[in-house]
Amino acid sequence: MQSRPLRSYFIWPVIVTVLGLALSAWLGWHNTGTLGGVFNFLILGAILAALEIALSFDNAVVNANRLVTMSEIWRRRFLTWGILIAVFGMRIVFPLAVVCTAAWIGPIEALNLAISHPDEYAHIIEEAHLSISAFGGTFLMMVALTYFIDEGKDVHWIQWLERRLSDYGAIRGFETALVLLVVVGFAFCLPSGVRADFVFGALFGLLVFSAVDVLGHILDSEQASTAKVAAQGGLGAFLYLEVIDASFSFDGVIGAFALTTNLFLIAIGLGIGAMYVRSLTIMIVEKQTLAHFRYLEHGAFYSVFFLSLALFAQSVVRVPEPVTGLLGVVLIGLAVISSRRYKRAEGGQS
Repeated sequence: MQSRPLRSYFIWPVIVTVLGLALSAWLGWHNTGTLGGVFNFLILGAILAALEIALSFDNAVVNANRLVTMSEIWRRRFLTWGILIAVFGMRIVFPLAVVCTAAWIGPIEALNLAISHPDEYAHIIEEAHLSISAFGGTFLMMVALTYFIDEGKDVHWIQWLERRLSDYGAIRGFETALVLLVVVGFAFCLPSGVRADFVFGALFGLLVFSAVDVLGHILDSEQASTAKVAAQGGLGAFLYLEVIDASFSFDGVIGAFALTTNLFLIAIGLGIGAMYVRSLTIMIVEKQTLAHFRYLEHGAFYSVFFLSLALFAQSVVRVPEPVTGLLGVVLIGLAVISSRRYKRAEGGQS
């Protein structure tokens, strides 16, 4: 794969940033008619974009981990269709779907509610926060534990922990039992009136993970060699990545409503961030970053695990989104440092 300058990966994100911030400023003028409103919307758009980038850096590494095994055509489809689904689906359609389900209203009514009564719209989203956090926390914890609890895993960053977890991979369903234990622990910390919602969201997350995993194995079966099955295999990985992206987006979307109740400003800000995540993913794949940094994947999956814990903890206490984002960046940074040390110790060999 031909190498290109680092700056070339971020041309489109910069263009989208300029257009997005300009649109944010226009929204500010349209909603308030004042220069103060323009400045406020401009700042909020920039903060939302930064929040999404900080929260989703580990998402780029996890995506790249899967993309390197996909065919070129399905890789391109994920990086084109996938970004449209991520921006339009998760930032606009998903909140509308939550409101439709929670308030038992149609999509047009939900959209009118978002435009005319944004505070009420945000309140409905907040009411559904418990189930959403339980779903996202369960799915992401399964993603992280499935990576570490694997008897075939032979590269370990934190040796004493990862070797033991790898050994437990021989025990069928061990990671599922661990996740259910965490779910039960958090459920007991909740008032009895909302435990059912939390547990239902968690079980649904576990069901979706299992369904996607089974579907991925069926579609990605290596035993078949026809072009049709090869295309289906790409589809299985595509679906898996889309659900992971959705789970990563939960905390960003919910956290955005703490900053603003304007659905369109949220979509613009988080959409800008999603473009940078896409470019980071492409860069990691094309530069073969995962091969050069031995423990980068480990740092990303540890970050995923702690993000899942943060989503669970959101059901009990308020966890500021910048904290989870910063923790992810720190873990990945430490993984990069450890990878460099390993490479130097091996005489420059990765």
